[in-house]
Amino acid sequence: MGPGPTVRFNDDDFSLFGLPRRFALNTEALDARWRELQAQVHPDQFAAEGAAAQRVAAQWSTRLNQAHRRLRDPVQRGAYLCELRGQPIDAERHTAMPPAFLMQQMEWREALEAAQRLDEVDRLQAQVQAECEALLAGLERLLDGPEAHGPGAPLEGAAQQVRSLMFLQKFQLDIHPRADALDPL
Repeated sequence: MGPGPTVRFNDDDFSLFGLPRRFALNTEALDARWRELQAQVHPDQFAAEGAAAQRVAAQWSTRLNQAHRRLRDPVQRGAYLCELRGQPIDAERHTAMPPAFLMQQMEWREALEAAQRLDEVDRLQAQVQAECEALLAGLERLLDGPEAHGPGAPLEGAAQQVRSLMFLQKFQLDIHPRADALDPL
């Protein structure tokens, strides 16, 4: 049982969906292939084959969902590519950040705490979002650019970009409750 002879359970996520190992990703192709594979492995398709076949189908479905989520999210996709290329993110151990990045975070945290109006929080959110977009563009250059696959590929830089993006994602989660607590005027 399985989605087909060309797909193996232990394939990397990109191979699973028949996509190139690149940061730049056609999400429409990913979503279409995910739906196609999910239709093939849905446990209901195997009701007549018994409980064991349904369990295997459920495992396939879970595997496909995990891979889809990981590739759909650009930060997770970047981390996964780094890991596939031998540079684990290991954010718990690698906590050092560039001083300029840390200073920016401190300024943004102070601005968030000092914000009295929703428009101030909205401006801060826009700044953080712009920084995320710049980091994502840099990550794409590091992972997909011409120097990404040769000797001395900039994988540590890509891993640092991913860790920075993870940090910013956490900060963005802190912005929303603050915005909800403020008057719009």
